Amino acid sequence: MNNNDMMEKEEIFSKVLRAGRRTYFFDVRATKAGDYYLTITESKKFTNDDGSYHYKKHKIYLYKEDFAEFRDILEEMTDYIINEKGDEVISERHQKDFKKEYNDDDAIAESVEVGQSAAEKFTDIDFDDI
Repeated sequence: MNNNDMMEKEEIFSKVLRAGRRTYFFDVRATKAGDYYLTITESKKFTNDDGSYHYKKHKIYLYKEDFAEFRDILEEMTDYIINEKGDEVISERHQKDFKKEYNDDDAIAESVEVGQSAAEKFTDIDFDDI
């Protein structure tokens, strides 16, 4: 196998998602038997004190037999977050009235006051779509 064949094997199909200091690489790779699997790599950029930088990488290997369940759980989790918190990013630094002493007990008390418990909110999710 020459060098060209190795390069083609490494780059079967790839997509890149750039997200601030993080970059996500989605790569289709081949097993020794010639089947395909997916790797998802998170690469995060860190700046050193001297101005130089380095990357830390974390990789997930995902095989065909896990695709359906992985996709179902990912969809369930992302839908849950959007249903609970909406799709607008909530950040401490964007909240002028943010207080460090704010805790989860206050949030639970608020949800009970408006007459809907956390358990009731959870049941609003439509699992038929999954």
